Amino acid sequence: MIELAGGERGDILSKAVAASSISFRETRSGGAFAPHNAPTRQFVVTLSGTLQFETAGGATFVIRPGDVLLAEDTRGTGHSWKLMDDQPWRRAYVIVGPEVEVPFTKSA
Repeated sequence: MIELAGGERGDILSKAVAASSISFRETRSGGAFAPHNAPTRQFVVTLSGTLQFETAGGATFVIRPGDVLLAEDTRGTGHSWKLMDDQPWRRAYVIVGPEVEVPFTKSA
């Protein structure tokens, strides 16, 4: 989860996070990807599509449009995913350095 605090006009917002780049990618519906590592530490922002995500430890969860994943598994056996609906998976990758503090709290 992203840590959010009070802001102007009753909004809630996170701290700013330094990023080095952003890119966008689309995978057609029905796609899947075998276990792999994240190429670098990055936020993955899902814009469309719903997928089942599995960690190296066997935990599974569903990622939906609007969800933000912090991918840090750059070593080890990585993760895998499979699209669950008829929508393409459109996402943004926001690259953050290993030393950058991110306002994330790990989900239980």
